[in-house]
Amino acid sequence: MSVTDDLVEIEQLLARYAVAMTRGDVDRVLAVFAPDGSYSAFGDTYPLDEFPALVSAAPKGLFLVGTPVIELDGDAATGTQPLCFVEHSTHELRIGYYNDTYVRTPDGWRLRTRAMTFIRRSGAHDSGRPHAFEGTRS
Repeated sequence: MSVTDDLVEIEQLLARYAVAMTRGDVDRVLAVFAPDGSYSAFGDTYPLDEFPALVSAAPKGLFLVGTPVIELDGDAATGTQPLCFVEHSTHELRIGYYNDTYVRTPDGWRLRTRAMTFIRRSGAHDSGRPHAFEGTRS
């Protein structure tokens, strides 16, 4: 597989994530992650078994993503992808970017980790308000 093929496969993986999030299709979102994958936001890291509850609690809307910057390193890679989220009922915006790690699996490239960074009106960059999502944790 060429470098170009790897980049296109990862970009399509990220496009599937954005479309599935927009449609609220949690199963398709989970399918883009490696089995040991995780998502980080709100001051915490969530394993995949907590991801459906996290998505359920999140606002719904359009996930607009930009072309990612990807650094390949054999069967692993890192990347950053800009995001503009438009809430469906108010059209309020949330902007930021994902910092990702990817891994080549027998089923193709998958996200291993995805960490959200929000860009605030003040210009601050942060991972969100701690405990904005309580989930199933005690």
